[in-house]
Amino acid sequence: MGYKIAVAGKGGTGKTTFAGLLVDYLVKKGEGPILAVDADANANLNEVLGIEVEGTIGDIREDVLHKALKGNEYPGGMSKADYFKYRLNSAVSEGDNYDLLVMGRSQGPGCYCYVNDILKALIDSLSANYKYLVIDNEAGMEHLSRKVVDNIDVLFLISDCSRRGIQTVGRIRDLADELKIRVNKIYLIVNKAPEGKINEGIKEEIEKQNLNLLGVLPMDPMIYDYDSNAIPLVKLPEDSIYKKAFKDILSKIEFKK
Repeated sequence: MGYKIAVAGKGGTGKTTFAGLLVDYLVKKGEGPILAVDADANANLNEVLGIEVEGTIGDIREDVLHKALKGNEYPGGMSKADYFKYRLNSAVSEGDNYDLLVMGRSQGPGCYCYVNDILKALIDSLSANYKYLVIDNEAGMEHLSRKVVDNIDVLFLISDCSRRGIQTVGRIRDLADELKIRVNKIYLIVNKAPEGKINEGIKEEIEKQNLNLLGVLPMDPMIYDYDSNAIPLVKLPEDSIYKKAFKDILSKIEFKK
């Protein structure tokens, strides 16, 4: 079973940026192969990584459903189940010593939970083939409640430097406890901090929420420039203020069972 790392937080806090750079960090340390999972219906982890995605699990579900409803034949005389399995196997996009699996969303009403179930089963079946799994969860708390992934080795809670952000990740931590999801280690990362610093009010809220602060990442204008020009954020220079702080923070921990 691969070592599972989950990234969660409020929308707009930079959790997908963190997840993508984490994949890049592990690859450069020779820790592959890695399976990156974009479990957010509003998928954009591929943009951070700079990899093309031809289809999502949601797309595949819609294709199979459409063929079934229209009475279309499946290629090569395959059964519906065989065709579905074939399409799922082709849903993994290959990167440099990592693969990417994207959840996406279904179009029809009531389909979202079904796609979640497919994603969970696929993660379970694939995880033994990879040393690490890095899962970028949906913004907020929904994905934990759906238990798309459990038995997490490390959970990174990403917050901006606001009291509401800290309170949100505190609730996410509490929800994981309530759902009895096994999480070995939980770390708080405060992102987008001016000059890479947090004030006394935020420190007070972190203490109040009883969160384990691993580090603070600075606001970096290069991230805005790269994103605006559709340049993958993994291509940020190694000496950029964000990447330097990122590597310093992750050097504090060892990813081991």
